[in-house]
Amino acid sequence: MQGRSPRFTIWVALLIFSCITMGAAVEVKNGADDPGAASKWAVTCSIISFVLAALIVIAHLIPIASTMVVGTRLEGVLSLVLAAFWAATVAIVTNANNDLGVSDNATNQVQNGNLYYGSWAGFITSIILLVNYLRAAFGVDVVGEVRNRSARLSLWGGMLASALIVMGSSARIFNNDCPVTFESPDNVTETYCKRTKFAIANGSVSVFFTLLIVGMKFFTYSAPFVMEFATAIILLIMNAFSVAFTTSAKGPGSPIGNLYYSSWICFVISAFVAADCFNNKGGASASDEQKDDRNGGEIEVENLQEDQI
Repeated sequence: MQGRSPRFTIWVALLIFSCITMGAAVEVKNGADDPGAASKWAVTCSIISFVLAALIVIAHLIPIASTMVVGTRLEGVLSLVLAAFWAATVAIVTNANNDLGVSDNATNQVQNGNLYYGSWAGFITSIILLVNYLRAAFGVDVVGEVRNRSARLSLWGGMLASALIVMGSSARIFNNDCPVTFESPDNVTETYCKRTKFAIANGSVSVFFTLLIVGMKFFTYSAPFVMEFATAIILLIMNAFSVAFTTSAKGPGSPIGNLYYSSWICFVISAFVAADCFNNKGGASASDEQKDDRNGGEIEVENLQEDQI
């Protein structure tokens, strides 16, 4: 079973997350007085994912069906389709305006943990499944290519994705809750809106610089080390202030949700990037000293050879 079904465990995990998301989405839809298109779409996507994952899992257990599905183009197409479905599901479930996984604009916090975390887990699992299929079926080692292309590219890519979420989530909160009016919720104050603006600015700046670094690493296979190190330090400082202001009690990211998680992820990744740049700088200096020591030892070898003659 292990040799014939290299992705069996991943398909089972996707089936479980699809079941959790489907159950939570159906419960939310049935509990709503007037279910909108967003809840219907979440239910439809989760049902499609559940059915397809169940069929693939069953096919893995049947030898004849396994040869027709495992490692074929059919599995690749289904993996790609499911990744697209889950991307749409996450976007719908985590949108506060839809009042599904995240509550309405007054608090923007997670109100249905199974639906919120289940959709994110399903999306991540579908991406892992697609990458695993590409690596096995076509010999494309996506992770290896990314690591070999340039140092810290995976970290910069993760920061770019998180910064996009910070920028989008904070912009949506600002459009919905600010400026402050008499009808605004109690938690929406001038400080709240100022910190939301800071979150938008931080997300925008982070997206710009990370996109610049990622682009340079992709097209030139490297980025100037001084520029990368300086950018990492600047983003680390900015994200430190952003986490302090955004996720505090008076900030827009205080409720547990996309903005809260993405703000912390940006800060943690920026710290890792800065630390890795600092370590590589020290390692480069040490390697240069070792090279100088090895170059200075050539004369001694020649003297030993002359003595032996």
